[in-house]
Amino acid sequence: MAEPHSTHDRVLRVHRALRPGFGTEAAVSGTIMVSGLIAVSAPNGKSSVAVLLTVAVTVIVFWAAHLYAGSVALLGAHRTIGVRDAIRKALPSSLGVLGSSAIPTLILLAGTTRLIPDEIANDIALWSGTLILGFLGYVAFLRRGSTGLGRIVGALTTASFGIVFVILNALLH
Repeated sequence: MAEPHSTHDRVLRVHRALRPGFGTEAAVSGTIMVSGLIAVSAPNGKSSVAVLLTVAVTVIVFWAAHLYAGSVALLGAHRTIGVRDAIRKALPSSLGVLGSSAIPTLILLAGTTRLIPDEIANDIALWSGTLILGFLGYVAFLRRGSTGLGRIVGALTTASFGIVFVILNALLH
């Protein structure tokens, strides 16, 4: 009998708690994309409105392209599948692209409404991507059943992609 707080039980709770698309390659690559967009569009005193518009339009186009690519791949692999079914089956894995932008977008939105000053909102949104990447890495290694050290190394490695954009942003300022 498994102990009540075993690693397996925690992994099952994590799987149940997370929505479709979370922790997928789309979520990781979407977060990296959003961080890159913020890093290159925030320097030189651009307002959080301009950064938000850049991020929002690019995320929507990237998500649509990801959904389309997944659908086309399914259509090519399965001759019997229809277009609607291909889109329906590709949709869950593409949701990570949209979900990955939610927190940085809300932070940028707080900058547009002056709840947070523009430059600070841009910086916090950029750092949030790094934190999200670290969390995604941690969860991936938790799901895999890695040790605590393995989860931390996985989180730090995944977060390092966000750090690259924080450094890029600092160099561009």
